[in-house]
Amino acid sequence: MAEVDSIDNLLAARNFLNASLEKSRVLAVALDKTGPRLEEIKGRLSSLEAAFRSTSMRKCSLGVVRDQIDCAIGPAAAVLKVFDGVRELEKSLLSEPCSDLSKYLSIMKQLEEAMRFLAGNCRLSIEWLEGIAEAFDGSSVVDDQYISRVKKCLRILQELQATDVCARLNGGLLFEALNKLETEFKDLVTQHTIPYVLKLQAIIDRLNANGRLENCISIYAEIRSSNVRRSLEVLDLEYLEKSMSESDDVQDIERFIDNWCEHFELVVKHVFEPEYKLCNDVFDKTGSDACMRCFAKIAAQSGILSFLQFGMNITESKKNPLKLLKLLEIFSVLDSLRVDINLLFGGDACLEIKNLTRDLVKRVVDGVCEVFWELPLQVELQRQISPPINGTVPRLVSFVTDYSNQLLGEDYRPILTQVLVIHQSWKQEKFEKGLLTSQIYNIIKEIALNLDAWSSSYEDNTLSYLFMMNNHCHFCNLKGTELGEMLGDSWLKAHEQYRDYYVGLYVRESWGNIFALLRQGRKSNARDSAKKRLKAFNEAFDYMYKKQSFWVVADKSLREKICNLVVQAFVPVYRSYLQSYGVLVEQDVSASKNVKYSVYNLEKMLSSMFQPKLRKYGSSRHLEFIGKIKNVVTNQFHLMLTAT
Repeated sequence: MAEVDSIDNLLAARNFLNASLEKSRVLAVALDKTGPRLEEIKGRLSSLEAAFRSTSMRKCSLGVVRDQIDCAIGPAAAVLKVFDGVRELEKSLLSEPCSDLSKYLSIMKQLEEAMRFLAGNCRLSIEWLEGIAEAFDGSSVVDDQYISRVKKCLRILQELQATDVCARLNGGLLFEALNKLETEFKDLVTQHTIPYVLKLQAIIDRLNANGRLENCISIYAEIRSSNVRRSLEVLDLEYLEKSMSESDDVQDIERFIDNWCEHFELVVKHVFEPEYKLCNDVFDKTGSDACMRCFAKIAAQSGILSFLQFGMNITESKKNPLKLLKLLEIFSVLDSLRVDINLLFGGDACLEIKNLTRDLVKRVVDGVCEVFWELPLQVELQRQISPPINGTVPRLVSFVTDYSNQLLGEDYRPILTQVLVIHQSWKQEKFEKGLLTSQIYNIIKEIALNLDAWSSSYEDNTLSYLFMMNNHCHFCNLKGTELGEMLGDSWLKAHEQYRDYYVGLYVRESWGNIFALLRQGRKSNARDSAKKRLKAFNEAFDYMYKKQSFWVVADKSLREKICNLVVQAFVPVYRSYLQSYGVLVEQDVSASKNVKYSVYNLEKMLSSMFQPKLRKYGSSRHLEFIGKIKNVVTNQFHLMLTAT
């Protein structure tokens, strides 16, 4: 009802203004006639020059009024004409934009232009009429009634000039029309996975022209980020929220990092990159940084910071060698995405994301180098632990050689080299080509020193020999690997010689003395002597065999070689002894006790020694056991690192 009254008032004001303008025209005509008449009077009555001087001043004033009125008439007439057009455009905006968006936007643009034109012409008319009112207020040139009408016209024009402002206020027609456009914008973004860009651009153009660009950015970012979050739910990203203290299991952490590497690359390339392109298309015509500001909101609200923070948590977790490999994998992903990340998050609007990414890269590089340079020291610190009681290759040795092969392999070596180059450049130091291999040499050197220390800690020399030939065999098996190539053929051949040397010592020291019992006194034919020698042999053989039944030679070829050497060296001695003295022993009633083993059984026993005990486990239990071994080794490193 208030709006109807306002419209009626404006229509009445328009009619009044028309009437006032008509009277102003009549006055202007009268003033035109007054000027010549005053000139005629001046020429005829020279004696009244002083009086005519005042009349001339009056003529001048009336001329000013005429000019002022002429200047005011043009803009005022334009105001009345435009006002009629505004009323028609306002009626058209009562419909919804979705019915015909392009027509709706066109009408809105025309209305905005009309209101600006209306306000501009009102301003001009007001300026001229204010000049008239100010010049003749209280003057006798025109009557008070005329001045009152001029002032009333001024008030009417001032109301018309405020039409644009009122329309933009809450509840105004233009305000409501802009709200409808925002709703239409939201619906288009919500209802379409890939929105109609041209429609969105057209809406943004009008809203931006009316100071509502930030509303567009907020609406668009909220809806698109919500879509992204829903699409990421299928990836099961709960691990991003886990702190490393919640799970110290190495395999769990490795799995989390593997997932992170896969998911982060997928999210950047297949989620954020398309979102960035779409965002750029939608806000391309705003001529501002709206695109980057909008995309920064989408990325932040979609969870990009959670990905980066997870990486930071990994760098802050406990230090161990496997962490180095995983840090290299993280660096590899970050490096492969470097161009994408710089493109997507390089602007000032993404400053938080950019800074966190930079910090993550620095933490990863520092973490890799910290663990890498400490590896020889950590191997040395393991020297105080006891060697395996079964004489096999220590888990640390197999772990370190496998680990070194990984560092030297094509999957990790280029990345590690790149990280070392970066870290050296940060310290303003030149990277030397042999830096990586030199460090690996140092690690293997410490392993060799550990083996010497461990072998000397065995109380049983034969077990020490078995231990050393196992480890030298392990080194020989590095042939054909990355580590073997780095160490060289001469190094490998040296370990082959050491292996064979300790094999010989083991065979001689462990079984040689036992079978030597059968050689002592072979020329004696006394039954009692033969029985005693067999008894002594049986006792010594049982003791040695029982003791070595727990010993392990993991390498199959080495195991077969040792067993064959023992069989070939000593079974013929046993066979020969039984052939020589078996008849005497077998004549005794306790012959079964004296000849405890047949040649066949003895050979079978010696041929089946040193079998790995892991073979009795099923595959799943075996994998579980290997996982526990990995945890033990890495936890040992962690304890040593903590101690230092």
